[in-house]
Amino acid sequence: MIGVFDSGFGGLHVLKSVTTRLPQYGYIYLGDSARAPYGPRPPEEVYAFTKQGVEFLFSRGARLVVLACNTASSEALRKIQMEYVASGADKKVLGVLIPFAEAAVASTHNKCVGVMATEGTVRSGAFVREITKLGAIQVFQQACPALVPLIEAGQQDSPEMSGLIASYLEPLLAHKIDTLVLGCTHYGIVRERIQTAAGNSVHVVTERDVMPNAIFDYLERHPEIERNISRSTQSEFFTTGDVAHFEKFGSIFFGAPIRALKAAPAL
Repeated sequence: MIGVFDSGFGGLHVLKSVTTRLPQYGYIYLGDSARAPYGPRPPEEVYAFTKQGVEFLFSRGARLVVLACNTASSEALRKIQMEYVASGADKKVLGVLIPFAEAAVASTHNKCVGVMATEGTVRSGAFVREITKLGAIQVFQQACPALVPLIEAGQQDSPEMSGLIASYLEPLLAHKIDTLVLGCTHYGIVRERIQTAAGNSVHVVTERDVMPNAIFDYLERHPEIERNISRSTQSEFFTTGDVAHFEKFGSIFFGAPIRALKAAPAL
């Protein structure tokens, strides 16, 4: 199976696009809603929670785990990858930063890229690091701490959301960006509202745009991993938070009804 880990139910938006592109595999999803949002948390805590999530997914049969959460990718991915390489395990963990960076560089014409992300992702400088590796690009970041709690509360269509989006976009648009990276899985559910506020001259990039092909390309390059992933039309869903809440709002993100099981917060 392919495991997908996120701090909440935002990653279900990504999982939906991945299952559409790669329907032949079985998937298992874990949303750590009980401890979301990850953005304000210190790096060591993000690492500990992410490591627990990865180990949970491997224990349930995943052979490849994708960190849909950008904060987890920024703060924990490298260390976790090195630990699994050092252990000689044949299990792999992927993040979203490099595919995102490649998509942003391919999109921009004026070499000005904006990033909306959590506090943790902005603090890490991961997007700046990965994007500027690929070219002489100016990267402007904006932390958006109020978006994830509002979305997790099911308030993505509220007037308050419109005001927050406008306020977070204002400093980025002042830099004349032509490409905007939505560096958090949750933001995908309000992509259209962000696009409207940013204007048609700004190309908005989300994980659902880049991750399906990134995973497809990775498995093509690594047949030794691909052949060990089970074939199935079924997906399993787990949450550390309230199951009913996760099913209700997760179904909106996934675009279809889901049934989830409870995973203990300590996993």
